[in-house]
Amino acid sequence: MTSVRRLLAKYSISPTKRLGQHFLMDRGIMMAMIRIAEVNSQDVVVEVGPGLGEMTMLLASKAKRVIAIEIDESIVALLKDRLDDYDNIVLHRGDALKFDFLSESRKWGEKFKVVSNLPYNISTQLLFCFVEMREAFSGMTLMLQKEVAERIVAVPGGKQYGILSVRLQLYCDTSIQCIVPPSSFYPRPKVESAVVRFNFFQKPRVEIEDEAIFRKVVRASFGYRRKTLKNALKNVGFFNLKAGEIEVHLRKAGIDPRRRGETLSLGEFAALSEAISRAMTSRGDASPKGDIDI
Repeated sequence: MTSVRRLLAKYSISPTKRLGQHFLMDRGIMMAMIRIAEVNSQDVVVEVGPGLGEMTMLLASKAKRVIAIEIDESIVALLKDRLDDYDNIVLHRGDALKFDFLSESRKWGEKFKVVSNLPYNISTQLLFCFVEMREAFSGMTLMLQKEVAERIVAVPGGKQYGILSVRLQLYCDTSIQCIVPPSSFYPRPKVESAVVRFNFFQKPRVEIEDEAIFRKVVRASFGYRRKTLKNALKNVGFFNLKAGEIEVHLRKAGIDPRRRGETLSLGEFAALSEAISRAMTSRGDASPKGDIDI
């Protein structure tokens, strides 16, 4: 494996905190990620933040095609040199948050596997982006900060359980596969990392009647974590519901109004959003169209 420091020096590259650059150096971890992802010769694999191209080349030796997305122009120049001999690697210079995975998936006529050491600074945003375009993916194997990984797999009742947990667990099965020490990266991050596997469901884990309202209910419930649900939902102006009405809808959903959002399961969030959605429909209110991302 080529020395990271030597490569960076050759191309006059300095890892930047702004881009969350921590280059994975441990070949054993790279191979483990590829095994966990079950990459085979029929797969088109997406790698966000290919770094110095070490895992990109390993992926290319296993997959039919690798689509590598890199925003750093100096890294792209390095990758063009290092990956020149591979005819099954497509290198995109650009922002992964603006990449149209759905269109690209349709172009290739198949769903992607994502195998990536995600840039720390945009990992949560990317996760929401992947969920929004979930029809483009069959599964993902991602290196993330351990703290983020623990939030993803968290269960109701704990401090780590929140919007990220609900949003991802609604659409995919999630599991932490292994913990990775800071010594596996250059430069070393200050935190541990974890490899997380995501397997997307054919349909959501629970049935959602109105996704926009579901998102607003979840956002409000976690936005005021110290408040009871009755008081937290009162702060959502769009619902235009009085405290008494909110309590009625909570009880219709079989939820004690004194509970807090962090204790609700996916099914309970779905039941509550359905009760509110039906109440709004009966009043003739429109479902929210904007500002619904969580």
